[in-house]
Parts: sequence; structure tokens; C-alpha cells
Amino acid sequence: MTSHRGSESNGRLSVVYSFPHAIGAPGIGWTAWNQVTELVAAGHDVHLVTASVARGIPGLASLRTPLQLAGRRVPHRAIGRDRAFGLHDRAAAAAVRRIRPDVVHTWPLAARRSLAAAAQVDAAGLREAPNTHTGHAYQVVAEECALLGVELPPTASHAANAAHLAIERQEWAAATAVLAPSTAVERSFVERGHDPRRIVRHRYGARLEDIPVRTRRADAPPTVLFLGRIEPRKGLHYALRAWAGSRLAVGGRLLVHGEAIPGYAAVLAPLLSQPGVELRGFTSDPGAVLAAADALVLPTIEEGSALVTYEAQLAGCVPLVSTAAGAYLEHGVHGLLHEPRDVDALRAHLDLLADDPASFARMSEAAAARSAELGWAAAGAALVGAYREALERRWEVTHALAE
Repeated sequence: MTSHRGSESNGRLSVVYSFPHAIGAPGIGWTAWNQVTELVAAGHDVHLVTASVARGIPGLASLRTPLQLAGRRVPHRAIGRDRAFGLHDRAAAAAVRRIRPDVVHTWPLAARRSLAAAAQVDAAGLREAPNTHTGHAYQVVAEECALLGVELPPTASHAANAAHLAIERQEWAAATAVLAPSTAVERSFVERGHDPRRIVRHRYGARLEDIPVRTRRADAPPTVLFLGRIEPRKGLHYALRAWAGSRLAVGGRLLVHGEAIPGYAAVLAPLLSQPGVELRGFTSDPGAVLAAADALVLPTIEEGSALVTYEAQLAGCVPLVSTAAGAYLEHGVHGLLHEPRDVDALRAHLDLLADDPASFARMSEAAAARSAELGWAAAGAALVGAYREALERRWEVTHALAE
């Protein structure tokens, strides 16, 4: 068996990384920035194609921003998001044909041409799956909104869009493999009929240099934190239902940080008026609030792999999260897991904090002690491992066809 490109030169890979948004911006822009930063730090040749750069990355092999004119970004809304994604995809595909890399890493809705170009130059074409299978996500979120009587705005990321789902199906079909950052994501694709051999696992992470100093006071009341966008899929209503009747509700605090979408706030209003619940709004310093809390609650019903679960562990804040949150932890060692919508199980976990704070102290120490596993450098190594797995599969497919 011959080696694929990139297996020489001390294992250095050539990667075209296509990201159709502002890299380094909050949200998925931060995820992409960390992935590219760690690839460069590990010595790989990264050719970045992105809409714009919100935070620079020194050491790139090349940088192209096809949606910038005269140094200024053309907003997606100015020409239409779908058209902007199409222009980006064409530019990335041209870069793939010119550079002929080992790996092409793409993101949703701007990948069809880039992945086709990857196949043309015999590169491994990867498609990031930052959330579960989109058909699964649409269904789960629609069901939850129906239960709550909440209507999602048509522009919401999880509002059903048949045209976008069709595009994503084409992308998955064109990719050598889908990049799944958690078991929840992998399972959602398999359950929707995706070939498990064309799914490769990796994971996300947190910046170790941003680890906050633990500020939890011994004399403070037990404190649980919800941190994130307040929308039905994040399941705050399940946390509030679990809080009701829990032993922690007597003398404890549930601090809610985030901004609610219209309609959902009205549903939550009676639950937010419970004793011990405090609505704090958006925080610009999530590390500080994590460092001051005992536990993070995230009863999400659909997620890719929530970055806040990595950050919480680094801060010694014990995650009490659903299995849909995509958390990278061992149940009972670094945090506690419950099935989505299982209010009774989550209430029992809250009761445990009230009854046995020593157990939470042990989990807090165990989570914080594995900082190297939770960092973006380790996530970058896992990503390269996924690249190499996809390259091997690409080689197998190519040679099988040749035979």
C-alpha cells in the first residue's frame, strides 16, 4: 500500500479549510478559529478560505477572503446568504484545485463544490457537523416548540428549511466523511441512515490560558448556573421544572445567564418566579460566573458539543447535562448525565448537590485535573486523527474503484 500525500515530511498535512463566516467571531467562528490555530501550531500547512477574519491566525500557508472588496467585508445580507455561500464555495473549490491538498475541511451550506473538487484531486473531503443531523434537529426542535406553544422565527437556525436540508444532504453525500464532535451527533446521523463508516469522530475544547481562578466561597449557598441562549432547544424549562420540588431549591440559587427568544420568555415567566431562581441576563465574562458556581445545568434536547461544558469542567463547575449536550465527560466522575426531558433524573442530581456536597467537590477536582484533555490542543490532535482516518478511507475507496 502506498502512502497518501502528507504522510511524508514528518506527517505534515496540507489542508484547505473553508469557513463561510467570520473566523474568530463568537459561536462557530470561535470553534473554527481554534481548529485552524491548533492545526497551524502543530505544523500543518493550512490554506484558509473564509468570509472575513475577526481574529487573526499567524502562520497560515495562505489566506483568501472572497467576500471582501477593497479590504472590507461584503455582508451576507447584502447579496443574500445563499448567494454569499455559493460565491464562497466556488472560491474554496478553486483553491482546492490549485493547491491539491491532502484534506479539505468544509462547513454547512457552502461545501458542495469544494467537496467535489476534493474528489477530483484525490483529497479527503470532510464536512463539519457542528450540530446533529439537520433533519433530526428540525424535528426535535419543532416537537419541543409545539409542546410549549412557541413559534420559532422563520430565520432561526433550527427553523425547518427544506431547501437547506437538501443542500446539506448533497454535502454529506459528497464528503469522504462527516466530522462528528460527539456521540449524540454520530448517533443522529446513523439513525437517519447515514453509513457509519463515513462518520469520523473528533471533539471540541476550551482555551487553557482562559481557565478562571476558582472563586467559589465555602460559605456561599449551593449555586447552579444556566449559561447560554435561552431558547427551547436548550431546555431551560426542564431545569426549572427539576428545580421545583428539589431540596436544593430551599436555600440554594439557580442563576440564569442569557437572553430569551420572543415567545419562550412568556412560557418561562412562571417558572422563573420560583424561590432561588435569578434571571441575570447576558454575561460578558462566562469564566467568572462558572468559577463561582458549584454546577452547570444544561438539559438541552439537541446540540452538537456545547463548548460551555468544556469550559465548566476547566473552572471546576460540575456539569449536570443531558446526553444530547455532547459533553466530553464520564458520568459520575467529571459530571452527571441525564436523558433529554428526564426531569426526575435531573432533580435527583440537584438533590445530590444539596445532600452530598463532598461528591460534587470530588467531581469538581476530577474535572479540573484533566485540563490537558479538555484543551484545544488535544482537540486539534483529535481532528488530525480524524483527517488521517478519512485519508485512509479515501485511499481504500479510490483503490477499490481502481480494482
